[in-house]
Amino acid sequence: MVQAEVALETYKDLIYSFALRFSGDESRAADITQDVFLKLYSRLHEFRGESKFETWLYRVVSNACIDEQRRRKPWLSLLDFTFSRPASQEKNAIRRQTAESVRKAISKLSPTLRVPVLLRYMEDLSYEEIAEVLNISAGTVASRLNRAHKLLEKKLHGRTA
Repeated sequence: MVQAEVALETYKDLIYSFALRFSGDESRAADITQDVFLKLYSRLHEFRGESKFETWLYRVVSNACIDEQRRRKPWLSLLDFTFSRPASQEKNAIRRQTAESVRKAISKLSPTLRVPVLLRYMEDLSYEEIAEVLNISAGTVASRLNRAHKLLEKKLHGRTA
């Protein structure tokens, strides 16, 4: 059985980074992280070991993010882009502009589509792992990601979605 204190220490960065990517705001991410910590203390006994602990934790974090969004509107979102190699100022400006466009497009997705996008591309979870986190089928994950891809393409190419 996972101990709450060990879980918090081990997974605090994962929880915070997912919350930050979802909310796009450090203060809100900290609030979500605190909320998850409280839920972990009170609900750790609910983890039955039927899945990996990380999968269960992603479910708790995803739900906390969605709950927080329901409480606060309007919201902005996600994606902390960093540039690892040196580039010209012009290239960096283009990258920042692109990152902002992607950030805005993803922030406009419904939570039903945004969470699978974050879990897949930011947390690198497989379709099966996402399905387990969200308690849906892998086919539904594929469908939601496909819908999200189409909407993002429309939004990023200036078409209304």
